[in-house]
Amino acid sequence: MYWLKKSSKTMSRGQKLDIFIGADIEDGWAEVQTPRKSKISNEIIDPSKHFLIFKKEKRRGKTVTLVGEFQTPKEDTTAILKLLKKKLGCGGAFKDGWMEFQGELKDKLRELLLNEGFRFKHGH
Repeated sequence: MYWLKKSSKTMSRGQKLDIFIGADIEDGWAEVQTPRKSKISNEIIDPSKHFLIFKKEKRRGKTVTLVGEFQTPKEDTTAILKLLKKKLGCGGAFKDGWMEFQGELKDKLRELLLNEGFRFKHGH
């Protein structure tokens, strides 16, 4: 709840305004739920049955390459991520089934993931 209250400050046209901004906070707090961009499947799929795609995003003026969606056990995915980051010499993370890499690395990633047994959708 916001409100304005008149007071003794003078504006350029002779109006007097004192701006007071307040909030009415109730006892109950509400948690903000943001929906995921994609649903995470609990099904584990063999790497040869994956059909991965690439996405490119700009974050803070830098290019980020996304590849996914992976449906492998978390231990396997983190091991693959660590191997790829080491071979590419870049930073990266695994979030919501997608691997994120710093930079535009689509061609290099494709080659490395094909060597690991993954497949890609046609045109990616």
